[in-house]
Amino acid sequence: MNETHAQSTSERRELIAFCIGEQEYCVDIMAVREIRGWSPATPLPQTPDYMRGVINLRGAVLPIMDLAARLGLPTSETTVRSVIIVIKVDERMVGLLVDAVSDILSITEDLIQATPDVACDRVRSFIRGLITMEGRMISEIAIERLLPELEALAA
Repeated sequence: MNETHAQSTSERRELIAFCIGEQEYCVDIMAVREIRGWSPATPLPQTPDYMRGVINLRGAVLPIMDLAARLGLPTSETTVRSVIIVIKVDERMVGLLVDAVSDILSITEDLIQATPDVACDRVRSFIRGLITMEGRMISEIAIERLLPELEALAA
């Protein structure tokens, strides 16, 4: 019995949950490098609408993505609770602007449900699955699908 228990705990994943408007989303904690308070970004010309600009992160230029706008939601209004979640995907770093961090989740894969077919292709391309727990519905974001266009910003 201990072997089964050890196996189930090894399959647990930790996720950082955050709010955008009234909805909760999450990303794998292993991709998160830090969470920092909002600081205004310097806009860059000819970038997509969802790119807020760049900030100086300890001497490195960090692009800031308004995650709400990237997901097709209304652009985030920054408040004192707004945060930037710095994530690393492959060798690229990007800051995700979100309304607030809400939780750290420890889940097993069986808690993740497929994105329903009624969702548009754009939503399904960004959402890996839905987690239902404690009366909440939390969308897991496939962060690697958010970033392809960032290659153009680095050029």
